[in-house]
Amino acid sequence: MKNILIYNSGGGLGDSIQLFPLILTLKKNFEQAEFYYLGAHENHFLGSLEDYKINIKTLDLGLKYFGFRLWHFFAAKNKFEKCNIEKFDLIIDLQSKIRNTLILKRIPHKYFISPALNYGFSKPKIKIEKNGKLNDEIISAINAVFNKDCKLIDYDVSKIDRKFEDEAKKLLPSKNYVGFSITQGNIYRKKEWSLDNIVILCEKLKQFNKVPVFFIEKKNQSLKKKIENMVPNSLFPEHESDLSSPAFVTCLAKRLDFVISIDNGVMHMLSLNKIPMIILFGPTDPKKFAPTYNKSIILDSKKIYNTSDISKITVEDVLQAAKQFSNF
Repeated sequence: MKNILIYNSGGGLGDSIQLFPLILTLKKNFEQAEFYYLGAHENHFLGSLEDYKINIKTLDLGLKYFGFRLWHFFAAKNKFEKCNIEKFDLIIDLQSKIRNTLILKRIPHKYFISPALNYGFSKPKIKIEKNGKLNDEIISAINAVFNKDCKLIDYDVSKIDRKFEDEAKKLLPSKNYVGFSITQGNIYRKKEWSLDNIVILCEKLKQFNKVPVFFIEKKNQSLKKKIENMVPNSLFPEHESDLSSPAFVTCLAKRLDFVISIDNGVMHMLSLNKIPMIILFGPTDPKKFAPTYNKSIILDSKKIYNTSDISKITVEDVLQAAKQFSNF
């Protein structure tokens, strides 16, 4: 194996962070290979994610929204020929849209793995039992094609530069902190929980001497001020530091008793520490996006109230879930 390409059509930080175990597993089992990443949207592996020490090259074809335009079918091969790569030994497609898959297959390759049409476009042909967890399925496909016994490798947070952890300890030096991540990245799916609910919840938590810690981007000053007025004892550690990185958010998570979050990119940053979390789901699928470890509790409005309206989840629902944590 000389060259392996991973194609991701997702555009958010969370989509990229979810790939960490897959990339680490592939790197361990194909140590001699050069790894490339092709994103339909902005490449998050360069820039803000470099602090996680996940090293992967970018395949830049100069085609924005790669795979989402029919004319890319005719342009992909010609653009690739200018990249000074003969072909890829393996292409891994992480999405299931047939159009995108057919366009991706135009890039010269030897092996091809894709969940599209129940892995029907894969080369060679394989049958994989689908379980809704893409990383697991892709590893099963790798094992089937290459007769391996790969196991997913968790990301090790100790790889993160110590300066982020030191800063987190300085900003959150005590105990009894509860984290909140309430803003959504994807504007097309309504998955924000009411700020009024957050205020009521914070008042309840105050009775147990819990201090609310909000993860709000520095540029979102208006929301920060609004929360400060509604929850006077709240903390905003990212706004008190010169550091700005998803890896910093991950280190701040270590200082928290538990987290209450919607399905967003920050949730994935926090979950890398496997801290206790209560994650609220509405329109999105927890089987696909939720972290899977014992201390994460999923509250899915579809399952609880038979609706994708996340606002149907109540403050009492969250409080009852929090009672499962030993530190509450």
